[in-house]
Amino acid sequence: MSDQIKFIVDNLNKEPFRKNYNLITFDSLEPMQLLQILNDVLAEIDPKQVVDIREEMPEHTAKRMLSLLGILKYKPPGNATDMSTFRQGLVIGSKPVIYPVLHWLLQRTNELKKRAYLARFLIKLEVPSEFLQDETVADTNKQYEELMEAFKTLHKECEQLKTSGFSTAEIRRDISAMEDEKDQLIKRVERLKKRVETVQNHQRMLKIARQLRVEKEREEFLAQQKQEQKNQLFHAVQRLQRVQNQLKSMRHAAADAKPESLMKRLEEEIKFNSYMVTEKFPKELESKKKELHFLQKVVSEPAMGHSDLLELESNINEINTQINQLIEKKMMRNEPIEGKLSLYRQQASIISRKKEAKAEELQEAKEKLASLEREVSVKTNQTREFDGTEVLKGDEFKRYVSKLRSKSTVFKKKHQIIAEFKAEFGLLQRTEELLKQRHENVQHQLRTIEEKKGISGYSYTQEELERVSALKSEVDEMKGRTLDDMSEMVKKLNSLVSEKKSALAPVIKELRQLRQKCQELTQECDEKKSQYDSCAAGLESNRSKLEQEVRGLREECLQEESRYHYTNCMIKNLEVQLRRATDEMKAYVSSDQQEKRKAIRNSEKNKKLYEKVMVQI
Repeated sequence: MSDQIKFIVDNLNKEPFRKNYNLITFDSLEPMQLLQILNDVLAEIDPKQVVDIREEMPEHTAKRMLSLLGILKYKPPGNATDMSTFRQGLVIGSKPVIYPVLHWLLQRTNELKKRAYLARFLIKLEVPSEFLQDETVADTNKQYEELMEAFKTLHKECEQLKTSGFSTAEIRRDISAMEDEKDQLIKRVERLKKRVETVQNHQRMLKIARQLRVEKEREEFLAQQKQEQKNQLFHAVQRLQRVQNQLKSMRHAAADAKPESLMKRLEEEIKFNSYMVTEKFPKELESKKKELHFLQKVVSEPAMGHSDLLELESNINEINTQINQLIEKKMMRNEPIEGKLSLYRQQASIISRKKEAKAEELQEAKEKLASLEREVSVKTNQTREFDGTEVLKGDEFKRYVSKLRSKSTVFKKKHQIIAEFKAEFGLLQRTEELLKQRHENVQHQLRTIEEKKGISGYSYTQEELERVSALKSEVDEMKGRTLDDMSEMVKKLNSLVSEKKSALAPVIKELRQLRQKCQELTQECDEKKSQYDSCAAGLESNRSKLEQEVRGLREECLQEESRYHYTNCMIKNLEVQLRRATDEMKAYVSSDQQEKRKAIRNSEKNKKLYEKVMVQI
């Protein structure tokens, strides 16, 4: 404890604290003063902690210090039950609690400064999943994660540059080269000034050039700002299109679908989302955390040489041999219960892998569908910009094409008829011109004859009287014809109404009977369908049970066959050993000395082998 206090006092007397304490004065400090010293050390690590303890509530002080110590990964001595005592000691400024904290902080101040700096940018804000359903929040969260990853890469590059260690000689050479370039630029500027001074109004021209440079810079800034605004507008238009497409699809689904289908679809989506949240995402998160922990461990360790790698490879080989030996022992035991469990485990792992693969395929399909919808929206916007019309989709486009085909056939027929009419119109126009010319000649001759006879204008008055009388007769005929037509039309309509009523009466009777029969048949169909569904479900469950039993019996058969072959091999091995033992006994018991010498027991080299054989027998 005295070494610990001495270390704390020595470090507090150094820069940047400069407290001028000794062991007696430091040990006689009050709890509030101790807490202030601890807060000063924390403020040196994280500048946000600069606070006067006397002006802050004790609960806020304890909460702030505990959160920072948690970020710095300080582990209090003792187990989990001692955490309450640690918090109480931190609130009241207890020496047994604060001394270890100060000792731990002052030992690794530089490292903790770096950790506190990184924690400010790398501690991820947890956003609830219900808020992430909003696209704006999801995009912002994704952008936040991308910026966090970019910060990690930039920080690593910065650390590598710091540790790479540029030599001072190179830096001095670069500085001297820069100074030489600066001198050359100054000389060039002076020469240019001397040249410009001979020109008239050089001050005004310099002022104009300076204004031009400022305006160019402003133009670049405005162009950049314009591009940013265009990008923002483009993103806003895309977001609006996505929302409109979602609204359209939701309206379409709500208009076409039934409540049962909507509930079924929602249940499927809930099952998929719950699987992703409860099983897939936690597994991926756990694997990423393990990978991150492993990478951090690798990064924190010093660089390894060739000898270290060879040692690791030898350790890996030894562990692999041990694993193989354990597997062989397990196979030798060949316990049927363990085999069944391994079979079920294997089946469960296969099913889980298939489930994960299908979930990934579904996620990829959803992402692909979203990307295709975005492409379709972009293409529709482009077409709207070109001609201002909306692009048709699916059945609407097919109906439009069929309508175009029918219209094209009608257009061709009408075009042919118009061509025939044009040709006939040309002929009639030519005949009309000829007849008009002939009529003018006849009129001219008639006028000359009337002038000779002294009755000029007689033909004109005659034509006018005939025309008026014809018009009067036509009007009278039209009046009579319209009255007759109206009376005939009324008679026809009455007769048609009566005929239709008489024709539709038996059809309506048949329709009523057919409607009643249709209702009965639909009810019977529903009952048969429910019976079929229940029967099919029972047969399917029985079939799955039988398949499981057959699979288990096949596995047991395979295990019994492997056990049978193994016992046969062991019997043959024992027969060979028994044969060798009988031969040895014959040689040892025989009266012939040469055969006795051949015996394994008489040779001292094979004594151990003989003992092993006898033990096995």
